Amino acid sequence: MPRITPNLWFDTQGKDAADFYVSVFPNSNITNITYYNEAVPDRAGTVLTVEFVLDRQEYIAINGGPQFTFDEAISLLVNCADQAEVDYYWDKLSEGGEEGQCGWLTDKFGLSWQVAPAGMVEALNDPDPARAERAMTAMLGMKKLDLAALKAAADGV
Repeated sequence: MPRITPNLWFDTQGKDAADFYVSVFPNSNITNITYYNEAVPDRAGTVLTVEFVLDRQEYIAINGGPQFTFDEAISLLVNCADQAEVDYYWDKLSEGGEEGQCGWLTDKFGLSWQVAPAGMVEALNDPDPARAERAMTAMLGMKKLDLAALKAAADGV
């Protein structure tokens, strides 16, 4: 099966974004940079694409211009092992960006992320509809997700 590589469109800040993302995620690095040449005289010598890897997932940042911007129709999900990871990724990715509801945030480059703890899906899909509803109600009132608070809400505490 062919590999699927997300391409992220930036105006001119693709390299800055890639540098930021590889600083946040372990096992990450920039693998290649291409530059505009004289075929595009007003951008000649500036960064065209940045290929980078975030913990074994390949991405490409393209500096294509201001025509297109990110919105919440697409986001990157960070599945966190525990609350400490949620706190780390939430703090890093939201810095200079905007915190949203239910574990969503927009980073300083305009890219949307979801930062979710392991165990959240189980709390929201509890076989007891009352427990699931209490967990969902609690989640809807949160920005950064707090798994202990979701579980406490499910328990009616």
